[in-house]
Amino acid sequence: MVSRVRPEPHRCRCVPMATFGLPPGGRPIMTALSFSVQERSSNPLDMLEQIVTANDWIFDRRSDHEMAAEAPGKWCDYGLYFSWSSEISAMHFTCTFDLKVPEKRRAALYELLALANDKLWIGHFGMDSEDGMPLFRHSVLLRGAPGASAESLEDMMDIAITECERFFPAFQFVLWGGKAPAEAMAAAMLECVGEA
Repeated sequence: MVSRVRPEPHRCRCVPMATFGLPPGGRPIMTALSFSVQERSSNPLDMLEQIVTANDWIFDRRSDHEMAAEAPGKWCDYGLYFSWSSEISAMHFTCTFDLKVPEKRRAALYELLALANDKLWIGHFGMDSEDGMPLFRHSVLLRGAPGASAESLEDMMDIAITECERFFPAFQFVLWGGKAPAEAMAAAMLECVGEA
């Protein structure tokens, strides 16, 4: 199933139950589903499809084991890729940036990825070796669980998008500003206090 309507950033049609982490600027990334799930599917992609539909995000359910979606962000649109393995009851999730890393800046970006990963509790940043795109990855094991909850799947996506938004300026500083990774990280992590 492909949704062809391009959503406006950060506007969800579902009735909010709770909002998750706030990126710089204080606007929520996504809104929680407003319904309770009575039965959990053994395939978490079924629930993910409901979540992305509720947020009016563009998505493509490629098969029973793969789904792709696009989530709007403050800095860029993020590509969300989900892969479900029923054999090991695991879901792999990737959130890609809309950035291409020039070959000459890859060493500096790898150093920045290591610095960013030191600040994460869940998931990690990497770079796709084929197309040179920075990405955030996380895998979830569900063996023995009755299935993934809507809340845990929403949290997984929200954490990924929030972390991508948080570190996006550092990636820009390294790739296009020519800053050293440590300097870019320090500049990106500055938080403004008060208003001018």
